[in-house]
Amino acid sequence: IRFTGTAGQSFGVWNAGGLHMYLEGDCNDYVGKGMAAGKLVIAPPKGSRFESRHTSIIGNTCLYGATGGRLFAAGVAGERFAVRNSGAHAVIEGAGDHCCEYMTGGMVVVLGKTGNNFGAGMTGGLAYVLDEENQFVDRYNHELVEICRINTESVEAYRGHLRSTIQHFVDATGSKWGHHILSNFEDYVRMFWLVKPKAADFHQLLARFRYTD
Repeated sequence: IRFTGTAGQSFGVWNAGGLHMYLEGDCNDYVGKGMAAGKLVIAPPKGSRFESRHTSIIGNTCLYGATGGRLFAAGVAGERFAVRNSGAHAVIEGAGDHCCEYMTGGMVVVLGKTGNNFGAGMTGGLAYVLDEENQFVDRYNHELVEICRINTESVEAYRGHLRSTIQHFVDATGSKWGHHILSNFEDYVRMFWLVKPKAADFHQLLARFRYTD
């Protein structure tokens, strides 16, 4: 299903398998709340002159309690993105405070800045965060999660997984920023952090995501 314009609250909530919703525009809060499967794709209108990575495109508390499916948004998300997410996969170009709070599963890729308290109470899943300005160390919650770089041979599998995920995002949204990162991937990959729960085994973690592309 394809839409244009501005969606209100709760676009794509409880989305089910086989339902792919594409919006050329923007959304308010609670996008993908409780979604179980399918795909939600939000991108700016064609011909937009603004840079999507500096512009909000979805509101607060998106993917709250999601259990599956995918969300690709070519722009910045509000606060509390993917709170209590247990299985959905998502790519966004920036996020506000409390991203991935209480996350128990799934995967989130943030291609830009985040707010404070990233990953508070996060006990499962993983995230990749682009940190161009070396600020993320002061923005994630240190209690339950840890971060590491993915630009060495020992974590080549994570690099490949990140790259293929961004490619899917670009294919779905046409994101110029995502395309730029892919075109200069070797330069940008060193700026990414992998975020994972401290209790998660590094090598077993990726096995859960390897065949989901």
